[in-house]
Amino acid sequence: MIEHLTIRANGAAFHVARIGAGPPLLLLHGWPEFWLSWEPVMTRLSDRYTLLAPDLRGFGDSDVAPDGFGDVASHSRDLAALCDALGVRRAVLVGGDLGGAVIQDFALRFPERVERLVLFNSPLPYLKEKMAGMRTRPAAEASDYFMRQGTEADALARELDTPEKRRRYIAAFYGSRFWAHPGAFIREAVDFMTEPFADGAKLRAGFAGYESVFDPKKRSELPVLGENPSAQALILFGTSDHVLYPEFDRMAAAVFPDHVGPFLVRDAGHYLQWEAADVLNGAIRSFCRDLVKR
Repeated sequence: MIEHLTIRANGAAFHVARIGAGPPLLLLHGWPEFWLSWEPVMTRLSDRYTLLAPDLRGFGDSDVAPDGFGDVASHSRDLAALCDALGVRRAVLVGGDLGGAVIQDFALRFPERVERLVLFNSPLPYLKEKMAGMRTRPAAEASDYFMRQGTEADALARELDTPEKRRRYIAAFYGSRFWAHPGAFIREAVDFMTEPFADGAKLRAGFAGYESVFDPKKRSELPVLGENPSAQALILFGTSDHVLYPEFDRMAAAVFPDHVGPFLVRDAGHYLQWEAADVLNGAIRSFCRDLVKR
């Protein structure tokens, strides 16, 4: 059974879902998500791993950070503090979307704490020479949300002035915006996924990561993102994703020269841990099998 912990770290209270026993896997969600998107992974891998899924600062049941930051670097330092509090010295990091950016930063910032990485459908650093000729820009028609959340966050939050409006806004990212494969989320699942964002403070806090892309004052410090030749990475790509780079798989392989894959996952998009849990779980079991034996 999944247990729910409240862990104090970096001056805030964080919710962490935990299940299982064995080598630790840290599961980092993206936007607009919280720990629940990992449930299909947690319940099916708990026979051999300890699964830890925190709500990032400002998401789910975790506090909005008192310092007001929500950039990649602040999430990465939160993760280090949570590892200390949980007694996790070294772990496999799994992430997509914002969580994918966080684990990339963490792997360069704290390499001694990283066993290996599992990365899917995530922002990536741009490596000019290695990515020459690749399709590295998302579709322009999918970027309007990014600009508004990054440059007009307060105005957008004022427009979304009721819980119903906020939940409808978030629901679009599970449906009409085609981040996910069509039909991947039934109505009941969307209701679960949007529930935390009915809280106006939590929705506004989630925009902070986007603001940090445009405004240096919104960054706690510079992120550490770039090529990582040291970390071993398993790379997967849900190809129905309409918001990410068309050649995420090739780009990620350039960022992580020591990689397994990339594997293209059919009939799945941005939320691979929910849309194609069996595929992801099987890949993780194979990629990390030696850790269990060890």
